[in-house]
Amino acid sequence: MSFPIHPLDKALGDITSIRRQVARTTEFRGYGAATLATTGLFAVLAAVMQGFLLPDPANHIGNYLRIWITTAILSAVLIGMQTLTRTRRIHSGLADEMILMAVEQFLPSVGAGALISVVLVRFVPGSVWILPGLWQITFSLGVFASCRFLPKPMTAAGCWYLLTGLTCIGLGDTRALTPWTMGIAYGVGQLIVAAVLLWGSKEDRDEV
Repeated sequence: MSFPIHPLDKALGDITSIRRQVARTTEFRGYGAATLATTGLFAVLAAVMQGFLLPDPANHIGNYLRIWITTAILSAVLIGMQTLTRTRRIHSGLADEMILMAVEQFLPSVGAGALISVVLVRFVPGSVWILPGLWQITFSLGVFASCRFLPKPMTAAGCWYLLTGLTCIGLGDTRALTPWTMGIAYGVGQLIVAAVLLWGSKEDRDEV
């Protein structure tokens, strides 16, 4: 037995659909240039820390993973907190839809990177040296997926991460675990992201 759709329910559904469509065609301004640049600094600091504390990462892979996973978590928390407040300020009524859209675009690459890490560490420990390259490649896919609602030059950041990831894999051995394969990749990469946001957004230029 079917029930008739109440006009109010239909109207609310139409409004929700319209809001989602508007969100899909609106450039996302929730990422702040200063915050993204700060995460690049985190990567450089992590590389310096690894250089001093972990001269032989291939034989201390657990410590290597702790350094970089901690750095990734701190960066994600900082970006997440700033994105929530910034999106609600700039996109106001569309904030929830815009945040959901941003998460949907980037989450698959983050999940893939995490699962790849678990599988390699658990089942193929001899190939863990390939992780930095794979992290950078999956990150590039997240950037490319997000480009449709970010300034067009953001593809440069995706290309950078893809290039650095392939370079790491091309090293072919534990040299890929040296500090600056990650420090340079994410330090420079996040500065590229910040520069694109700053150049492409008046709100970012006004950010303190």
